[in-house]
Amino acid sequence: MNKKTVVVLFGGQSSEHEVSRVSASTIISNMDQEKYYIIPVGITKDGRWMIYNGPVENIKNGEWEKFGTPAVLSPDASQKGLLKIVGNKVKVIPVDVVFPVLHGLYGEDGTVQGLLELARIPYVGCGLVASAVSMDKGYTKIIAKNARINQADYVIVMKEDINKKSVLNKIEKKLGFPCFIKPANAGSSVGITKAHNREEAFEGLKLAAEHDKKIIVERNINGREVECAVLGSGKGTKASGVGEILAAAEFYDYDAKYNNAESRTVIPADLDEKTVEEIRKTAIKVFNAVSGEGLARVDFFVENETGKVIFNELNTLPGFTSISMYPKLWEEAGKPITELIDELLEMAFNRYL
Repeated sequence: MNKKTVVVLFGGQSSEHEVSRVSASTIISNMDQEKYYIIPVGITKDGRWMIYNGPVENIKNGEWEKFGTPAVLSPDASQKGLLKIVGNKVKVIPVDVVFPVLHGLYGEDGTVQGLLELARIPYVGCGLVASAVSMDKGYTKIIAKNARINQADYVIVMKEDINKKSVLNKIEKKLGFPCFIKPANAGSSVGITKAHNREEAFEGLKLAAEHDKKIIVERNINGREVECAVLGSGKGTKASGVGEILAAAEFYDYDAKYNNAESRTVIPADLDEKTVEEIRKTAIKVFNAVSGEGLARVDFFVENETGKVIFNELNTLPGFTSISMYPKLWEEAGKPITELIDELLEMAFNRYL
């Protein structure tokens, strides 16, 4: 059996660099080495690309950078490979498929997907358009609205307008307090504020503006936070069961997600069958509305008072850490992580057949 050469891209220039390294080390550790020749390629925070060939533990702790060899992915479709740079010599390493384990900006937003499309190298996950519109929460909301998917009321604010009194007036009138303020294009709950009054809303707008020029302000939903994993594309898309987030903080921010041991996930979520089915169907509907391919995790609220299912957001490259919901949901559904990775890589190959 011919081994396929798989480049696992990790790190990146986003605020989720560290999470990406942990996800990548989980994926590399669980890939079937009988089937794949694995080439880990890390991207530093300042954007340097390097091949790394040492212990996986060094990817997780960041030590890999000391041992990396400069390399770039060639956009030349006739080469379909990595260019390894040693001194003044360049060696082309042929690549069969890329698994871009990059979360957030410059990884989950269509940029790397565009490079891979140019290079004509198969890759895991959503394409350029699906990645871009799912990363930008503003566009996701517009698509969800057109697909008649229930979501929280929202206001879009541009960075240059945050000092205008009319913006705070609109937020207070349309959404009320408390409300959530988020950068449109940041992931892992970075730069998010729960604002309880105008003063906090203004500070929240300033914080979000540090991360993006477009800001989403949403009505607060009193409800349970639940998540569903999807796999496939088009009519062949499958949904997992549903898991629930029990956040240790007031909301599931970056610290609550990755640093607070009190945050827990419950799989399966304690919900009635009708609600679970609605979440699963809506997850597939959202995924197909953005033309998703491969994988995504779709997040919802189940409103306390009404039991309504309310779409929150869609992540086209969800975490693969030991606490991440995406692989845990599929494991609960009888698909262990090695099998899940196989299926994702198989889908990537098939897209180019």
